[in-house]
Amino acid sequence: MTSLKSIGAAAIAGVLLSAGYAAAETKLRFVGQFGPTDPKAPMEDALVKRLEANPKLDIKIDHLNRDVLKVKSADGFRLVKSQTFDLMSIQIGHASRDDAFFEGLDLIGVSTNMDDLRVAVNAYRDVFNERLAAKFGSKALALWPFGTQVFYCNHPIKNLGDLKGLKVRSFTPSMSELLKYLGATPVTLQFAEVYPALQRGVASCGVTSPTSGNGGKWPEVTTHQLPVSVAGSVQGHVINLKKWNEFSDAEKAILEEEFLKFEDQLWDAAISLNGDAINCNTGREPCGTKHAKFNMTLVEVSDADKAKVKEAVNAVVLPTWAKKCNSIYPECSKIWNETVGKARGFQIK
Repeated sequence: MTSLKSIGAAAIAGVLLSAGYAAAETKLRFVGQFGPTDPKAPMEDALVKRLEANPKLDIKIDHLNRDVLKVKSADGFRLVKSQTFDLMSIQIGHASRDDAFFEGLDLIGVSTNMDDLRVAVNAYRDVFNERLAAKFGSKALALWPFGTQVFYCNHPIKNLGDLKGLKVRSFTPSMSELLKYLGATPVTLQFAEVYPALQRGVASCGVTSPTSGNGGKWPEVTTHQLPVSVAGSVQGHVINLKKWNEFSDAEKAILEEEFLKFEDQLWDAAISLNGDAINCNTGREPCGTKHAKFNMTLVEVSDADKAKVKEAVNAVVLPTWAKKCNSIYPECSKIWNETVGKARGFQIK
């Protein structure tokens, strides 16, 4: 005999469904990293709104900010694996301290412009995701750069050789190898820590993209900009696979399409915004409305500086990275040679 309690429950469920309430809504805890003044922040906000408004997705997103939460990017892979957060924007170089394989995407000096970097990222994308799934139960929905990584210094410099003896902010292991090769002392700092470090003399120089440095007000505490590019600071929007598999195949296809559109936007921004930021940092025109104007000294990049970066790649960056990566994953350098190395004309001996 059916109880009154079960009849009542069934009736309530029927009323909710007939009223248009969703039977099951997927909640997504999404941690981004763009501050309110970052020109890319509206792109991520628009992505969240599109996903929530899509009638073919039954999704509610808690869109959080990494800096507000005081969460470190270096912990990103582990936070997503544990489902502390479902989806997170992660600086790959920071998080690669957990597994050197991931840094192979954007090793310092290998891809020094956005076109070359995109070739490298696309060559590595599949093996990157295979390793990410195996090691951290996660998947990268988007891989994109902040932009060319250049030098901000509070000491007068004319070339890379002038970094010798200076303390320089680093944020990836391969960047530290380059700096040591140049005679500098790498100082590992989170982005938010760099401004006070430059202000107090804890560091003499820092490396970041022109637009990130401008947004972080680095030109207030530095005087010289050397725009020799050493990397692209590749980021990933990484989702936990358990959460990912809560979506249907049709929903997954929509999410992948939306995140790849978002990825394209961010690549375009890395190219267009950084040129404007260099102008604004150094008081040149045109300087658009997206960046504050400063008066740094722009140091001309010489062919000798470019050659020095490539020399460092072959001398220390690739051998050091390969030794570390092969020690935990014996196929590491072989896979890199067949993907990024082949695409970019480098080979680890």
